Amino acid sequence: MTEGDFIVHKDHGIGIYLGLQKMSVAEIENDFLLIEYAENDRLYIPVDRLEQIQRYIGPDGYTPKLERLGGTSWETVKERVKKSIRDVAEELVSIYAAREVVEREVFSPPDRLYEEFCAAFEYEETPDQVRAIEDIHGDMAQEKPMDRLICGDAGFGKTEVALRASFRAAMDGRQVAVLVPTTILAEQHYQTFVRRLQDYPLRIEVLNRLKTRKEQAAIVEAVNRGAVDIVIGTHRILQKDLTFRNLGLVIIDEEQRFGVTHKERLKKIRTLVDVLTLSATPIPRTLHLSLVGIRDLSIINTPPEDRQPIRTYVLEFNEETIREAIRHELNRHGQVFFLHDRIQSIFTMARLLEKLVPEANIGVVHGRMKPGEIEETMVNFVKGHLDILVCTTIVASGVDIPSANTMIINRADRLGLSQLYQIRGRVGRSREEAFAYLLIPKGAMLSRDAQKRLQTLIDFSEPGSGFRIASNDLEIRGTGNLLGTSQSGHVSAVGYELYTELMEKTIRELKGEELPREEIKAEIHLGIPAFIPEAYMTDEHRRLLTYKRISLARTEAELLEIRDELTDCYGFIPPEVDNLLHTIRLRHQLETLKSRKMTCDSQYLTIQFSPDSPVDPGKILLLSRTQMKGTKLTPELKLYIPVPKLPDGDRIRFAREVLNALVPQPGSSTKEEK
Repeated sequence: MTEGDFIVHKDHGIGIYLGLQKMSVAEIENDFLLIEYAENDRLYIPVDRLEQIQRYIGPDGYTPKLERLGGTSWETVKERVKKSIRDVAEELVSIYAAREVVEREVFSPPDRLYEEFCAAFEYEETPDQVRAIEDIHGDMAQEKPMDRLICGDAGFGKTEVALRASFRAAMDGRQVAVLVPTTILAEQHYQTFVRRLQDYPLRIEVLNRLKTRKEQAAIVEAVNRGAVDIVIGTHRILQKDLTFRNLGLVIIDEEQRFGVTHKERLKKIRTLVDVLTLSATPIPRTLHLSLVGIRDLSIINTPPEDRQPIRTYVLEFNEETIREAIRHELNRHGQVFFLHDRIQSIFTMARLLEKLVPEANIGVVHGRMKPGEIEETMVNFVKGHLDILVCTTIVASGVDIPSANTMIINRADRLGLSQLYQIRGRVGRSREEAFAYLLIPKGAMLSRDAQKRLQTLIDFSEPGSGFRIASNDLEIRGTGNLLGTSQSGHVSAVGYELYTELMEKTIRELKGEELPREEIKAEIHLGIPAFIPEAYMTDEHRRLLTYKRISLARTEAELLEIRDELTDCYGFIPPEVDNLLHTIRLRHQLETLKSRKMTCDSQYLTIQFSPDSPVDPGKILLLSRTQMKGTKLTPELKLYIPVPKLPDGDRIRFAREVLNALVPQPGSSTKEEK
């Protein structure tokens, strides 16, 4: 997190992070995190309370609205998001519950024919592929239907995983439906399935708009009487005239690209038969955890062994550079994508390319063309009849053309990081080295955000980088893809981390799990310096991360681990850092007592209890009569303990003695006592 980044405070909402500030309160110096809100309001957060703070993650290019301190709009936003989350969670949980009660006959275990089929795979399986296949075997051995999501970057072998599940189902006498969003993808999958399964007695058909009505009717009739083992198609296979005789497995490629009515049909299917969903969207770990028990996930994060990084360059627009890049690709018998995301001038750009490379066959596709025209041009490109495809972002996902290994993106500065990553992913799907040229206007002064996006794409050019880039923009895309695109707006409103936290809590509540009680985070003001000195840890970003980690520590073991790491990395622990670690220990004890606040001045140590505090009045009485005479408890549940004349450094020791008397800590460690 750097100065100027948006930040989310759970109670106060979205503000701007202005860095760590050193401030003196009552002549005691400490670090505070500064957040600016609307109308230049400022909030200073003590570094021991950073568990309330999250980095704001929103869609690429989206600027969130700053909240006003003391206003009510943030609570209104949170309530709206909670309601939306509950709607989604109820749907997920209802599907989960229906699957739990439905039973079907388990699939036959893998046999010699299956092993023979696997051995014919021309590549070595990656470890993640093997794990995903084993996960599916486990699902198919259960009596409840499978609902597994396979996530992996483009070209990482999701199709082979789906093929093996299809083989098991089809050879067991059950029909398989493979649902894809576009005609071109249907054709590509059909070719792959036919090639891999040609040695086995299985009938495979494709059902899409390229088939005549008569051909479609014949395929539908054959599917319905059980003569077709595997049918691959677009949403056509969701229509009511296709009834299947013994449907056992549905494979869905990129489910998020289907419309609402299709999804309703899929929802019904999902509760009855095994469903395997394939997605190229990287899934962040936090969302994965929030959906545990609702959807089973397998992540393919390792690239095929021979996959090479995509060599990525950021260059000013130059005709000679473009000519050389295209001719280099054509000379090795490859194809080129030229992305120009402006429909008004796309044909002008195509004419320029004709002038630069007259020997090339060039096609154009954009979103306003008729579907048939788009399909025809894409099919010609897939079949190799075209050398260059001049296109808009319409090609950002779905097309797999191993011979296309050069991508030229004009005005790359106008596109978001997630778009750039997806578009670049159209190349580099074979053993050939792939190239991506990100073109910007001559002499362009790029914004800071545009510079960061382009640099990120250069830095993350290795296969599988989507899962690292996913720590930013693609997390939002992942949420929309898994939970429905309407959810992206709600994620934008509160930030990604808070959204997934609310999602996990709602799902656990709907499943009837016991939720941990809302913890009271006690405030502690002991009038002592408790921070990480700059001289001890010079990197501000590292200090901020360490503060957050200390603030989130829940156990003595975690605090000891942090202490040991600091000693290893930075040397002897200064008194200020020791005070900070001990302050967190005190907070843990105060939370046990349901105490809201602890303060200390020259006269009293004061503890404010909640009305439902479990503190034993007998212990307070004993304390006042023996160790600490003059102790008193007011009707407002404030406990005053007279403070003896102590050096500042002994205030923590005194506070711990008081709390140990109220909440004995059997077997607590004394390793770090001062």
